[in-house]
Amino acid sequence: MIELTTTTKRYGSLTAVDNVSFSVKPGECFALLGPNGAGKTTIVKMLLDFTRPTSGSVSVSGIPSTDAVSRASIGYLAENHRIPASLSGWQYLLRCAELLDIKRSDAVDQCRRIVELIGMQGREYTKVGTYSKGMIQRFGLGAALIGEPKLLLLDEPTAGLDPIGIREIRQLLESLKNEGMTIFLNSHLLSEVEKICDTVAIINRGSLLVKDAISAIVKDGDTLEDVFVRLVKG
Repeated sequence: MIELTTTTKRYGSLTAVDNVSFSVKPGECFALLGPNGAGKTTIVKMLLDFTRPTSGSVSVSGIPSTDAVSRASIGYLAENHRIPASLSGWQYLLRCAELLDIKRSDAVDQCRRIVELIGMQGREYTKVGTYSKGMIQRFGLGAALIGEPKLLLLDEPTAGLDPIGIREIRQLLESLKNEGMTIFLNSHLLSEVEKICDTVAIINRGSLLVKDAISAIVKDGDTLEDVFVRLVKG
């Protein structure tokens, strides 16, 4: 589903991503972890062709990320995304469907299914300005699901949420995972990553430190946080 091959990204004298290679299989729930400035956001930007690798390659569904066709398979939720407060959640979903040029009748059917999936029945017609942060995140995820993407790309999906909101998003991601969705997420909330994800990659200063199944790297009474701190501190 995702393939980075000896991928490097430089900004002048700064090497943001340094010769990184890893893959994400279809149906996998994968987390890219690292401290601030490690290169996580740069990798996400390369997957979306917001920026291009200096060398090496990035592909999605076997298609180079520089080809617009590759993005047809991606649903993306940006960190700290915003929805206009004057819209209802339903209006927001429909507008996102319009941007994807989905036929109106098909868009309505998709939006109905998505509202049920994200558990927002009964609130879809109220204004976004009345929503909690967790509800806004739910509709953000819902928008990412429009067009039936094969891959969900999520940048800090629980950022700024309270414990209830975090639990709501985790339950939604678990539901999507059980349906076979491929999920790629960045997160600093390692306890949640450990509950949701199958596989993690940890990077620091642009270099890949480890990429493996969580069950293979978290053992002997450790937590994912223990492993993360040990690797990053060297």
